Amino acid sequence: MSMPEFSAQFSPRASRLIDAFAPDERTIVSMLQRRCETAGDTPLLLIDGAVFCARDLADRAGRSAARLAQAGIEAGDRVALLCGNRLEFFDMLLGTIWLGAIAVPINRAARGAQLQHILANSGARLLVAEADVAQAMAYVPRSDLALDAIWVLPTRGEDALPETAGEWALRPVPQPGAPREPAPTGPADTAMIIYTSGTTGPSKGVCCPQAQFFWWGLNSIDVLEIEAADVLLTTLPLFHVNALGTFFQALLSGSQLVVMDRFSASGFSAALTRHGATVTYLLGAMVSILLATPDQPDDAAHPVRRALAPGVPAQFHAAFAQRYGMTLIDGYGATESNFVIGGGDPLPGCMGKVRPGYEAIVADEDDNPLPDGTPGELLLRAKHPHAFAAGYHEMPAQTAASWRNLWLHTGDRVWRDAEGRFYFMDRIKDAIRRRGENISAFEVEQVLLSHPDITIAAVYPVPSEHGEDEVMASLILRDGAALLPEAVLDFCQPRMTYFSVPRYLRFADALPTTENGKVQKFRLREMGITPDTWDREAAGYKVARAVRAAAG
Repeated sequence: MSMPEFSAQFSPRASRLIDAFAPDERTIVSMLQRRCETAGDTPLLLIDGAVFCARDLADRAGRSAARLAQAGIEAGDRVALLCGNRLEFFDMLLGTIWLGAIAVPINRAARGAQLQHILANSGARLLVAEADVAQAMAYVPRSDLALDAIWVLPTRGEDALPETAGEWALRPVPQPGAPREPAPTGPADTAMIIYTSGTTGPSKGVCCPQAQFFWWGLNSIDVLEIEAADVLLTTLPLFHVNALGTFFQALLSGSQLVVMDRFSASGFSAALTRHGATVTYLLGAMVSILLATPDQPDDAAHPVRRALAPGVPAQFHAAFAQRYGMTLIDGYGATESNFVIGGGDPLPGCMGKVRPGYEAIVADEDDNPLPDGTPGELLLRAKHPHAFAAGYHEMPAQTAASWRNLWLHTGDRVWRDAEGRFYFMDRIKDAIRRRGENISAFEVEQVLLSHPDITIAAVYPVPSEHGEDEVMASLILRDGAALLPEAVLDFCQPRMTYFSVPRYLRFADALPTTENGKVQKFRLREMGITPDTWDREAAGYKVARAVRAAAG
């Protein structure tokens, strides 16, 4: 298929973007420079109460790149970012990419062994963190880390900065330097390493090339019908590809992006109205939470016409549209892939059809395509170079396994109807999804097993009243040991992400196992929440998002 024939499959605006960017121009710096040339003074980003145009952000990127270069960061080095939705995130992200280095955005809730693994695997030379989360480095030993420095940003509402975290020295972020020219980069060069939850092992760093973000933005523009006059609003965290993708949607389309600090159900509609948003972004759990709040007269007083909302159960679509006045758009994308399924006249609860430029099949365990209507694993492939991730950083075996037979194996069970629409069923891999966050059962188990009184830990999902999963752990204690559930969670909190802390705990004398002693998690999932299960929410136990002192 010729390029004109390919681009003709998209909306007029998306088609023009494909034609406007030659393959070697599909880089993040090129996208920012093109916006400067075509609409450099129009609002691009509203964050922290201030509005920035493309020229502002390009200038800030050049100055931030100079600051990094003065600190000894070079092209190809990794710079880790551990902060929330704030202007400095964009300063450091764009400055790193402007310099030709690689950004490593980390989930702000990362703690303990998970944080150490990410920093070690990425080989980050610099960590930029907010002051409160920088304290988590007290639980991260120096061994195996390449970190030369930790720069600290003030926590919101506080001016004082800590000087140490355990054995680590902390220093304020230096002032930016004089703007410098961007380093030459190509569409195949890695722009970011984004860590996605491990399934049967540690978190994997997904190597995302420059061009992958061009296609993220373009596919989203096409599905959501984004125009230059639109105002996009996200409350999702910028260290996830969903929120990161909104920036490239705005950058390419000529529209404006509003980034909120966090999601608030009670203030959601008011925020949409206040900012004049026309497109927003939700996750399945957010929709159910919004529907559970009391009706308000201004629920639909905003100008939003559609929301990208993957993973929303079919039964919520009509009720949400009636109350909030917007259409929910489903779809499928992964950090390793792109926005590959969406559009094509989808039905509620349906992800849509495969996007132009991609292939998708439903396959059996040997990668053989299955007939329509038969569940199997979703396998994906891109027809254009660098639209997908290049693999997992420093994990060749995992890369080979996930991309075997030249297909990306998603680990998700789906089925396809006769019209080519795809429907999500569940996750084949051992991961848990709680309120939009992917949780590695393996990593939670490692924290639990590091407790001296726990000998066996099995972590698995159980259904949530919000439509996704809750985290449950079944534990066997050492002989003679006795632990209160609260003590287990006190131990967990400083050592894992707050959303990974189990909601349900069950102490057992034995767990179902195979003949070789492996715990049969499918049987535990079938058992579900048993009468002897402890529920932290029912008990009134609170999980704090801030770093707490470890117990024991």
